[in-house]
Formats: sequence, C-alpha cells, structure tokens
Amino acid sequence: MTDAVLTVDQMRAAEQAAMAGGTSEWALMQRAGEGAAQWVMRVAAGRPVTVLCGPGNNGGDGYVIAEAVHRKGNPVTVIAPVEPKSETAQHARTQFTGEVLRSGSLEHPVVVDCLFGYGLDRDVGGAFAELLEELAATDCYKIAIDVPSAVQSDSGTVLGPLPYYELTLALGAWKQAHFLMPAMASMGSRRLVEIGLELTDVSARFSSRPQFHAPTSDAHKYRRGLLAIVAGAMPGAPLLAAEAAMRAGAGYVKLFSEHSHSDAPADLVIEQGEFAERIDDERISAFLVGPGLGRDELARERLAQVLATKVPTVLDADALHLLDAKLLDDADTASLCITPHEGELARLCETFGIAGEGKLERARDLHKVTGLTVLAKGPDTILQSDVMTSFFPRGSSWLSVAGTGDVLAGVTASRLAVHGDPARACEEAVWLHHEAARLACPAFSAGDLAHAVRPAMAALL
Repeated sequence: MTDAVLTVDQMRAAEQAAMAGGTSEWALMQRAGEGAAQWVMRVAAGRPVTVLCGPGNNGGDGYVIAEAVHRKGNPVTVIAPVEPKSETAQHARTQFTGEVLRSGSLEHPVVVDCLFGYGLDRDVGGAFAELLEELAATDCYKIAIDVPSAVQSDSGTVLGPLPYYELTLALGAWKQAHFLMPAMASMGSRRLVEIGLELTDVSARFSSRPQFHAPTSDAHKYRRGLLAIVAGAMPGAPLLAAEAAMRAGAGYVKLFSEHSHSDAPADLVIEQGEFAERIDDERISAFLVGPGLGRDELARERLAQVLATKVPTVLDADALHLLDAKLLDDADTASLCITPHEGELARLCETFGIAGEGKLERARDLHKVTGLTVLAKGPDTILQSDVMTSFFPRGSSWLSVAGTGDVLAGVTASRLAVHGDPARACEEAVWLHHEAARLACPAFSAGDLAHAVRPAMAALL
C-alpha cells in the first residue's frame, strides 16, 4: 500500500512483521539503502557525495547508500561523529569500503543526511547539531533519508537545526511528518522508497488525485445536485463561495440572501423571503452555511434551522464560531463536514473541551467527540473522517490570500451536493482547490481562484 502513512509505532510493527516472516533486518536495510542510493546517484550524476551517518539504523542506511554510490564510481566521503550502536548498523559499517571521518567540511556538491531516522524523540545537540547547522549554511544539494534528522516523525515537531532539503526519501512508508508543518516546509520534493513491507490495518493515507466524470446521459439540474448557500450579514463571502460552487459540478446553486447582490452573475439564482420556507425544499441536496453569516442570534437561529433539516451540509467561517454541542443535538453529524483553519480549529477545540496538541491530534479528537468530518485546512491540510485520516500534497503558497477559504467551502459544498458523501467531497475539493491555484497563476485574488475552478475540473476529468 504505497499511500499508507504510518506512525512510529506502526512503522516498527511493520518492520517486526517482516522480520517475523523471515526477512532479516539487514535485508530491510539493504533494500532501503540501495533504493535510496538510486535517487542519490541520479541527483549526483557522477559528482562527489558526502553521507552523514548517525549511530542508529538510519546511519546504517547511510553506510549502505555510501557503499552503493562508491561502487558506481562516485567519490564518497562518510562523516560519522560516533560509531554505530545497533548490530545491523555496525554490520553496515563493516560493508563500507571507504574511509569514515569523525568530522570534516561539507565541501561536496551533494550531501545525504542519515544522522537520525523516524524514531527521534529528543532534542538534537552536540556534534550532530553542529553538523546540521553547517549543512544548513552550505550551498549544496541536500537529501534527507526517511525524515530530516531534526524532525519528530509523528508530529512534525522540529527538535534541532533544520536545513532545507531539496529531496526527502521516505523509506518503506510515508510518515506523518512528511505532511505536517512546520517540518514539511523544509523537505523539498518527497519520494517513497519501497522495501517490501506488508502494510495492513492502515488508518492514514496520502490522498491520491481524484478523477471526475461527465454527468450521465439522463442527468438534469436537480439530479446533479441543488446546493443552497445561506448568506447573512456580509454579502461578499457567500457570493464568492457561490461563484466557486457553480463551477465545481453541482447542477443548481441558489443563494439565500437578503442582499441585492447587484454584482452577482446572471446565472446565480438569488432567493429572498421567509427563510424557513426557503430551506424546506426537498430538492435541496446540500447546504453551505458560514461564509458571511455573522455571529448574532439571527445567524445562530438560521444555522440551527439548517442543521435540523438533516441535509448534508458544509459548515465554515462564522458557523464554526457559533457551533456547539447543543446545535449538534438536532443534527445528523454523519452528513456534516467542517472546514476550519488553524484559528477556527482552536476555537472548536475550546468549545468541545479538546486539549490535544498539534493540528493532527486536534482534528482527530474533534472528529471523535463530534462525529463531524473535519477538513483542517492550511499548508498541511488534514482530512479526518470515520474511514481514514488523509494527508495531501502541499498547495500553492499563493493561496495565502483572503477569500480562498470561501472558495474552498463553495467547492466542497458543490461536490457534497453532487453525491452526498462528506469525506469524498472534502477530498475532491482540496484537489480542485490546489489545481485551480496552479492554473490561476501567481498573485491571484480569491475571485480569480473561483473562476479557475472550471479549468481545474477539466484538468481532473
């Protein structure tokens, strides 16, 4: 399962299972080192390589890499501040036919970091920290083996000097830190080196690019999904969400609003009148509530009315500030998804008594407590549902502009109206959002992004 994302304990269990099945630890290390060496040699293209080796099995991988690169004729220097401590790493050291230095300058154009692997749980100091500081200051192509040496694998926490690596090679399986800030910002391109592990009972995965399909030959606007967007105090955000939703697959998008919206497109239906009557329409496939809603009593009342319909709904922005356990009492939580950014996630955790540390733990705990599908958005977007934790490739940094969250909410709600599956809608929306950002070109506005959703859909067909 090449998309599996493992914790430290799960990775250790997978390796133990392989060894219990007859594969030696040395064989696993050879597979990892030889596989990583193929990437190193491709990057080095015959140039000299320095490999930094630590005392554990990650250092052992480094000795295997160094020997494989040396056999192909590349000049190789190994720097290891201390001798290897594990038996398998010691054996790897004996197999390396070159010289091992205790210290030295990082003068080669390619440097491979094998100081510490996925099991790091303490601060990096001493000679190892000095090496990482020198590596950060050196102009070379930097490769991290498994995870960068100053990174805690489960949380992405930084435990020492963290250089920027042009390439990170995950060994055996992806780790959570590969998709979590702040660590992922320093990992450059990420590639997986498979070592033959059997991965079962996986609870987290790396999301794969979805493929959309044209509507069926008998489709009509209601069969494709009617999305109702509930506006409120501020007219701009719901209109922006509607612009995105109209381009993301729903057959019909309505905006329930008391504003005139003179700048709205002609093909967006805007309805005014008694709110309870408008939402009592059995043709509505999904709601979006939150962008521009406001946080007063009227906003809370409208949110409660929507939740009482038990129609699949996306909650974003102001709705996340209003949401509490009482409002969920009358809701079908399995049909709801929320799209909080970091601040909104913290607010929700406070509301529901969740004290978890870090984005991943908070998203998981919030799902457990509420039953909601949680799309915790940001540069390290995380989707938590009943089925799985899903991680995503990092989106464009140009998405860091006001209004892009409203666009994401509109796209998510549009996909929810199409098929009614909250987790699937969230996953599809993230990919469309990222693709739209790619197509919108640099320095786009949220409006530009909303209009780029249509070519993004075309790109994913």
